Amino acid sequence: MCFYLLRLLKYIKNKLPLFRIISMDDDGQYIKKPRFEDVKNLKEGEAEILVTRKNVFYNPVQEFNRDLSIAVLSLFAKDQQNAIDQTNSKSVAINKSNNKSCSTCGGITILEALSATGLRSIRYAKEIKGIKEIIANDISAEAVKAINLNIQHNGVENLVKSSHEDATMVMYQNRRKGFHAVDLDPYGCPSTFLDAAVQCVVNGGILLVTATDMAVLAGNSPETCYVKYGAISLKTKSCHEMALRILLQHIASHAGRYGRYIVPLLSISVDFYIRVFVKVFVSQLQCKDNASKTGLVYQCTGCESLSIQPLNVKKSVKFHKPHISIDQLCKHCKHKHYVGGPIWIGPLHDQEFVSRLLCHIDDLKLGTKQRIKGVLTMIHEEIDVPLYYAANRLMSIVKCSTPPMLLFRSALLNAGYNVSYSHANKLSIKTDAPNDVVWDIVRAWEKEHPIKRDKFTSDNPALIILNTPSTLNVSFTIHPKANPTSRRTGLSRFPENPAENWGPGTRATTIIDTVTTESKKIKNQGKIKRKNKNLEEQQIENKDYNEKTSINLISSNQDT
Repeated sequence: MCFYLLRLLKYIKNKLPLFRIISMDDDGQYIKKPRFEDVKNLKEGEAEILVTRKNVFYNPVQEFNRDLSIAVLSLFAKDQQNAIDQTNSKSVAINKSNNKSCSTCGGITILEALSATGLRSIRYAKEIKGIKEIIANDISAEAVKAINLNIQHNGVENLVKSSHEDATMVMYQNRRKGFHAVDLDPYGCPSTFLDAAVQCVVNGGILLVTATDMAVLAGNSPETCYVKYGAISLKTKSCHEMALRILLQHIASHAGRYGRYIVPLLSISVDFYIRVFVKVFVSQLQCKDNASKTGLVYQCTGCESLSIQPLNVKKSVKFHKPHISIDQLCKHCKHKHYVGGPIWIGPLHDQEFVSRLLCHIDDLKLGTKQRIKGVLTMIHEEIDVPLYYAANRLMSIVKCSTPPMLLFRSALLNAGYNVSYSHANKLSIKTDAPNDVVWDIVRAWEKEHPIKRDKFTSDNPALIILNTPSTLNVSFTIHPKANPTSRRTGLSRFPENPAENWGPGTRATTIIDTVTTESKKIKNQGKIKRKNKNLEEQQIENKDYNEKTSINLISSNQDT
């Protein structure tokens, strides 16, 4: 009897739905709660989310992204509050008499247009001071259910409101009201959201935009890049910075249509994505500066030298059409050029903001604080020059060994030029020195470490560059500024991936059950090989069958 009772209980348990009814809401609808065994608790920062087996996107790789966003928004909210505190009491009285309230009184408003589980919004609510309201929006009904569940679980109903709507519609509908911060973190390209985003952010507000389609932005598919971003990407060692500049130019182009202009606060390229933090202001006059902050990139097909051609030049308060400063053939190796862009050639970062952010980061409890410090320190050391070279690539063009970075940097500093690393490449040479000086240093190093030149053809870029006489006396003596603070103090600058398969994952899926993910990968290993093997076996079987059939026909004919 007990045996049958246990079997019955087990059967009922297996047949129970995922959600069980616990109460009814005001509309008479049943409120459902997930079973405990179907929910996983994921803690990040001060937030804890409950993720069911439904198809909702969560990527733990993006913790650095969320931590950095919290740091930036914390400082932004603090600045907004300071601006309110400094407001003239007379203007406050006027607003009260006109029944108008200050747009930032009570805190800032944030829109997370693509919220998924709501983790980012919940972390904003619990870890950032000075927030009035956060809208966590998603077009997926399952995602909105997860958002509501997580909002209740974390007790932030007073700050975070869910929204089940198309992201662009939410932003278009709030153009008059506006948000102080709009966070766009899509899977892939953010272009479809930018037109609405630049309109729904208030004057002086901030846009946080992520792009993960790095293959497109890094030059693998320039025609696709033009379709999505209105720019041609190039395959170059500085492709990650070029990706940032393409995205910034794209945002500036959208903003300019509505009399708005952008001021980049911070632009980073890490892991598998890029992310920019830009302030948006309203000014028809300032919008005209966009042309002088936009330019084309010329890349030599032989030596890969880079040259920038601005679309406009501003002198004093007047704008002038620029003359083409790029020859048809590269003056270093006599090869033709590729043309890329347009890209943003203005500053990538607001160094004053980055400096304050570095000081502010110590007051926050973030899981990736050390890495953020390392990246921000490198960014603070960067010089304001578009793009960069990679030392190993420069030397590989002339088939010579690569000098230590300290020596290469010292040679540039000894020649009187500025140089820095880029946070996007650990072998980067970011300098304001002209290309002539860079190749003079390469030639000087080759003289100390000669190569066999007889293997080069007469039109080889390496031979042409090495045979060109130098105009600079190069000194490889170690310069005091050659070793930057970030490198000297051992900050976390270019950490290795903490786990296997460290990447963007798949679209709209829950990246939690690593066992399932791994088993699927193992299952698909050798899939094409097995398919081809089965096809070959089938062909052999058909061949054997045809041979047997023909033999039988011959034997039957002989018998007759």
